[in-house]
Amino acid sequence: MHGFDLTNIIRYYPDILPYLAITFLVVIFSMLFGVIFGFLIAMAKLSKNKILNVLGNGYTNILRCTPSIILLFLVYYGLPEIIQALFGVDINHIYKGIFVIITLALLFSANMAEVMRSAYESVDKGQFEAGVSIGLNNVQTFIRILLPQCFVIALPNLGNAVIALFQEGALAFTIGFIDMMGKTNLIVSLNYGSHAREIYISLALIYWAISIIIEKGMAKFERIYKERILAKTV
Repeated sequence: MHGFDLTNIIRYYPDILPYLAITFLVVIFSMLFGVIFGFLIAMAKLSKNKILNVLGNGYTNILRCTPSIILLFLVYYGLPEIIQALFGVDINHIYKGIFVIITLALLFSANMAEVMRSAYESVDKGQFEAGVSIGLNNVQTFIRILLPQCFVIALPNLGNAVIALFQEGALAFTIGFIDMMGKTNLIVSLNYGSHAREIYISLALIYWAISIIIEKGMAKFERIYKERILAKTV
C-alpha cells in the first residue's frame, strides 16, 4: 500500500480542473430550469384552486423526500422507457448530462418552490394594498414592491440551495457521466487505486473552495442588494 504523499494532491489538479466547466454548465442549466419550474410550482402552492394547491404541495413533498441518487436512477432508467412507450422514440443514447440536468432541475425546483412560497408569505400583504391604492396595478405592485422584498428574504436559502445543487451534482458519476467526480474516479481506476486518498482530497478541496466562494458571494450580493437596490423601493 502506498504511503500518503502530499505532492499527489497537487499533481492531479491539471487533470481534474478542466472538468469544472462541465460541472458548472450542469449546475447553471439545472438552476435555470429549476427556478422557472419552481416559480410555477410556487404559484400552484399559493393558488386558491384546491387542485393546483394539492398538486404543488404533493410535488414538493415527494421530491424533497426522495434521495437524489434514487431520483437520478429513476430519471436515467425510467424516462427512456416512458418516452419509448408514449412516443416510440429511443433516447437511451442521448448525452447523459441531459438526464443529470433533468434530475437536478427537478430537485432544485422543489426547493425553490418552497423558498419562493415562504418568502412571499413573509411579506406584509398590506404593502400590496398600499401599492394598489396609489395607482399601481397588480403586476406593477408585485414587481416594484413585493418582489424586491421577497428576493431579500429568499437570498440566504437560495445560496444554500445553490451550494447543495453544486454538491449533489457529484452523484452524476453513478450513471457514467464525466464531470469532475467522474474524471476523478477514472483517474483512480487508471491508477488501480494508487493514491486514491490524495486524489479524492484534491477533489474535495475544489468542492470546498467553490462552496465557500458561492457562500461568500451570495452574502456579499445580499448586502449590496439590501443597501443599494432595496433602498430605492422604500
